[in-house]
Amino acid sequence: MGEAYIVDAVRTPFGRRNGMFKDVRPDDLAATTLKHLVLKTHTDPAIIEDVRLGCVTQVGEQGFNIGRLAPLIAGFPVEVPGASVNRMCASSLETVNQATQAIKADMHDVVIAAGVESMTRVPMGSDGSTFSEGLLAQYQMVPQGLSAEMIAQQWQLNREELDAYSYQSHKRAISSQHDGYFDKETFDVSVPSSDNPEQIFRVDEGPRPDTSIEKMGTLRPAFKPDGVVTAGNSSQLTDGASALLLASESGIKRYGYSPRARVVAMSVVGVDPVIMLTGPIPATRKVLDKAGLQFEDIDVFEVNEAFASVVLAWGKEYHPDWDKVNPHGGAIAIGHPLGASGGRLVMTALNHLEETHGHYGLITMCIGWGMGVATIIERI
Repeated sequence: MGEAYIVDAVRTPFGRRNGMFKDVRPDDLAATTLKHLVLKTHTDPAIIEDVRLGCVTQVGEQGFNIGRLAPLIAGFPVEVPGASVNRMCASSLETVNQATQAIKADMHDVVIAAGVESMTRVPMGSDGSTFSEGLLAQYQMVPQGLSAEMIAQQWQLNREELDAYSYQSHKRAISSQHDGYFDKETFDVSVPSSDNPEQIFRVDEGPRPDTSIEKMGTLRPAFKPDGVVTAGNSSQLTDGASALLLASESGIKRYGYSPRARVVAMSVVGVDPVIMLTGPIPATRKVLDKAGLQFEDIDVFEVNEAFASVVLAWGKEYHPDWDKVNPHGGAIAIGHPLGASGGRLVMTALNHLEETHGHYGLITMCIGWGMGVATIIERI
């Protein structure tokens, strides 16, 4: 079985809800990202054999198979197909894994794995209505925030621990912004303005340089009156898009690419759909086993910060060196545009490996209704 390589990756800056991208359609935002990816990699779009685009809330401007429409908006030839993928919060990590599978199966040589979400223009949850009585007879389905509370209770995490972790996420993200770290993955996005012909954005809006432990401590629990989960120790509602170009070994040679990483192993698991957000724990063990690696072999971990309790519970199970976990901050600071976040985690991990001369990065994400995905990459 052949290898799958990551050639390069790009993303938009991530905007707060009702922020920089409030007037930008998500299909246009995805198209802009696809165009920038092919420009950056000097790729003729005609050679792309498929576009897999992650998106969670596939209604309204994110409906009509946005995975097909975004490449058309980007000016790709009509012969380039596209599909929309919904693995909820891990949708664009799922597209990386699907692209890898297609390449390893010798189905494709060049694939784009992408993702987009506008949580401003397409409200989260607007793609659903009510649960089946058959489902409710088996499971007490609850909002994710209550699941995050259950995790905090089960792993005995208090409010102070959650807030301290979240404050660190902001500090790390701000430091990385100051050092220009995210400039390696973001690109300038031109946005029309009512006051000016256009505005250019490059920097994530989420990190808050003025936040503090004291400010976080004033926030009320968001999901239960006596709870510990607040808006401050949860991921931010965000708009953004990401895209990665993957290729086979023959594709690398044919088109003269210099790959940056190899996809080593992938895993997907199911867990209890009520507590729902524990998936990264078994997904991490499963992907390590598939890769034939030990936990200590991993040089950087990107564990999606859907909620601080998710990352800290994972940490209680694995006892990591916390300097290796989300070293540039995470979704609590940077934001979590659902369909685009997995791609962001992969490129942030890859940039860190290149910066530190590390070898292996492990990316893992919790998922609504009880799943988890994990992927290991190796720097070339």
